[in-house]
Amino acid sequence: MKLHLLTLITSVLAFSTTTQGQNLFEADSGGGTVYEYTPGGVQSAFASGLNEPSGLVFNGAGNLFQTDYGSGSIYEYTPGGVQSTFATGLSAPAGLAFNSAGNLFAADYHTGNIYEFTPGGVQSTFASGLAEPNGLAFNSAGNLFVADSITGDIYKYTSGGVQSIFASGLATPTDLAFNSAGVLFEADYSSGNIYEFTPGGVRSTFASGVQGAEGLAFDSAGNLFAAAFNAGPGSGSIYKFTPGGVQSTFASGLTYPEGLAFQPVPEPSSWATLVVGSLALLSLRRKA
Repeated sequence: MKLHLLTLITSVLAFSTTTQGQNLFEADSGGGTVYEYTPGGVQSAFASGLNEPSGLVFNGAGNLFQTDYGSGSIYEYTPGGVQSTFATGLSAPAGLAFNSAGNLFAADYHTGNIYEFTPGGVQSTFASGLAEPNGLAFNSAGNLFVADSITGDIYKYTSGGVQSIFASGLATPTDLAFNSAGVLFEADYSSGNIYEFTPGGVRSTFASGVQGAEGLAFDSAGNLFAAAFNAGPGSGSIYKFTPGGVQSTFASGLTYPEGLAFQPVPEPSSWATLVVGSLALLSLRRKA
C-alpha cells in the first residue's frame, strides 16, 4: 500500500507541474506572426495576420499581451489563443512590462511616451519626453527600466515616476530583461552585444557577435534567449545562452524576430494539492 500511495502522489505531482511546459513565444515582425515553441524547439503559429508584432509579455493569469507596431494596438490572448483588443490609438507601441500590481506599461516608440494601463484598460501617461523608448523591464523593487534606442541610454524610474539615468553610451539598446539575481541584461542592436549590469550599474559584456540583437527573455532555469535579426529577412534566429554564457541556436530561418516571452510556469492545481494532502493523511492514518 505504501508503494501504491507513493506512486500515485508522484504521478499527481508530475501531472500538475509538467503537463504544460514552459513554451517560448516570439513576435516575428516581418512575418506578422506570433510563434510558439516547445522546450524542444518545435514551432507552431500561435497568432497570424498581425501588423508588425513587436513586444510580448504574460500577465499573472497566463494571458499573452502583444504590441502591434503597425496598427498601434495592444492585443490580448487567452492561453487558448482567443484574441481581443486591449488598447488602440497608440502611435508605434513596442516594449511591454507588468508591474507587481498587474498594471501594464507600454513604450510608444514614436511619441516618446510610456503609457500605463490598469487591468481594466484605463490608460494614463507614466513618462514622456523620451526619444524612442523600446524595451521595458521591472526589477524586484518595482523600479521601471527603459531602453532608449536613439539616445543610447537606459533610464530608471521609481514607482512614482522619478527618472534617472542608469546607463549611457550604448549603441542601440533595444530590449531589457532581469535574471533571478537582479542582474539587468540589455540587447544592443547595432553593436551585436548583450551587456549585463549589476544592480549598481557596473557593465560587462555577456555575449558578442549577436548581429541585430532584439528581444530577450529568461526561462525558469536561468537560460537567456535572444532574438536576432542577423543579415536580412529569413536569416533571423533565436539564440540560447546558459547562465555561464555558452551559446547555441534555438531557432533559425525567421523573418524579423523581435519580442520574446516565456509562458509562466504553471503552479500545482488546487485539485492536485488536495489529492496529495488527502493521500498523505491517509498514509499517516494507516501508519497509526
